[in-house]
Amino acid sequence: MIASAVSSSAASDTVVQYGTPFTGVPDSRDAVIYQVNMRCFSSTHNFQGVINRLDSIKALGVNVIYLMPIYPVGTLKAFDSPYCIKDNEAVGSEFGSLTDLRNLVAGAHSRGMAVILDWITDGTSWDCSWINNKSWYVQDASGNIQSPNGYTDVAELNYQNQTMRLAMIKAMKYWVLTANIDGFRCDYADFAPADFWVQANDSLNAITPAHKYLMLAEGTRAANYTSGFDYNFGFDFYGALKSIYGNDQSVSTLINNANTTEYQGASTDQNQIVRYLTNHDVNSSDGTPLDLFGGTNGSMAAFVVVAYMKGVPFIYNGQEVATPYRLTFPFTTTVIDWSINPGVTATYKKIIAFRNSNAAVRRGTLTSYCSYDVCAFTKTLNADTVFVMDNLRNAVINYTVPSSLANSTWKDVFTGNPVTLSSQMTLQPYSYMVLENN
Repeated sequence: MIASAVSSSAASDTVVQYGTPFTGVPDSRDAVIYQVNMRCFSSTHNFQGVINRLDSIKALGVNVIYLMPIYPVGTLKAFDSPYCIKDNEAVGSEFGSLTDLRNLVAGAHSRGMAVILDWITDGTSWDCSWINNKSWYVQDASGNIQSPNGYTDVAELNYQNQTMRLAMIKAMKYWVLTANIDGFRCDYADFAPADFWVQANDSLNAITPAHKYLMLAEGTRAANYTSGFDYNFGFDFYGALKSIYGNDQSVSTLINNANTTEYQGASTDQNQIVRYLTNHDVNSSDGTPLDLFGGTNGSMAAFVVVAYMKGVPFIYNGQEVATPYRLTFPFTTTVIDWSINPGVTATYKKIIAFRNSNAAVRRGTLTSYCSYDVCAFTKTLNADTVFVMDNLRNAVINYTVPSSLANSTWKDVFTGNPVTLSSQMTLQPYSYMVLENN
């Protein structure tokens, strides 16, 4: 989403712009998003630990860094959740200082990467200063402040209160101006009314100097797109992959259905779904990609679908080294070992590099040729066509090539070798072929 150059009245009170707005924010279709969970990212658990690995993140092919909540965490009725926010206009001391955050953002920008922050809109901690404004919160018939969806460590915000809305928007603008960030991943975005997001995005767009933002809704609501979000979150796609790998369900049925249902409400090709194999929630609750998707080989086959078929790829820190253990809530007991599995990292780099270099993969028209076992498809843009055959089974599969593609010659994008397609292709377990027309 590109911000307008309209002047904002009382831009976040007296806060002025720190730094120069980043001009390298990618087109929403071209993003490769990398989630950082600072509590387990490094042995220092802070911004500096991320700064120390910015070159490694960039080398992976990433152009958007998404930081999990950076704010002070509440302690009243709390479980040390990073999503239990005490002050959404402050940096949590466990992560460092505002200066450290600015250095991280500047370091990312200098390497051509945007930075978006996690934003929590369903509630605050019970010891947040906002709690003194009781009308800002949802209450029961007896006047007791409620918690959202059973999250008892959080007090539920009341979006009928316009003053609360303005305070929330003021806090969002604060980070754009104070830390020069490039957008937000909005937690549980479907909780807040769609008209709030229109209001918030309009306010962000009114900041001068103008910023370009990426706005990611952790939600599925079709109205998110018309409310100013670039992305919805691929819950259905993730569930489809789990069913394919875990329950031997049909690739063609589940993947094609997800490609249809998740894009309902998307009015332009700028509206995308963020697709993933793991994130901080499911890694902790469900297991690692290795657990869920057939080990190293199976999870790489799944990532090819994530990266190439229909959507924007999302990588959770540690995924690229095939971390074999869960990073469990509240993320304070385990640290990622960055020294393991360099071969897996090299494969992630190779897959992402082709996506970044090929406009047909990122922006081309999708034609699905999926079978029960194989995710197969073409992406076409102008004269360039990419054909992917991806065996999502731990078994040898004979795939029937569509008649329109049989007996044609292609180039293997990873080896450069010519490949002539017969009417049937034998695919080894969890193997994939990525071909480009000559």
